[in-house]
Amino acid sequence: MATANIKVTFQAELEKVWEVVTDLTNYQWRSDLAKIEVSEDGKSFIEYTKDGFATTFTITAFEPGKRYEFDMENQNMKGHWTGLFNVTPDGTEIDFTEDVTAKKALMKPFVGAYLKKQQKQYVEDLKGFLE
Repeated sequence: MATANIKVTFQAELEKVWEVVTDLTNYQWRSDLAKIEVSEDGKSFIEYTKDGFATTFTITAFEPGKRYEFDMENQNMKGHWTGLFNVTPDGTEIDFTEDVTAKKALMKPFVGAYLKKQQKQYVEDLKGFLE
């Protein structure tokens, strides 16, 4: 299993950061996605990369302004994502952690680096949208 964590503080109100991160209908700010399909009950969704690669997410915790969690799975990996949100004197801190297990032995050595790259891109996209 590989674990990646990223903590960043944005000069934005918590409500705004929470709204952007959890709004599954407004994803155009993300440079890696082509579309998101949300289930009828809103408890799961599928993200499609610009290459058409699909990942399924099942929401496991949703505490507005505090915690957002989901299980995730695609043909290459499965894992869990936890997002924590905190107000700080400088704005809003996000603390995102991914725990992922590669399904293919060949991919195991690369999972950690891939997660860090994905997290960095996500934060760059989020920062660009919030500013």
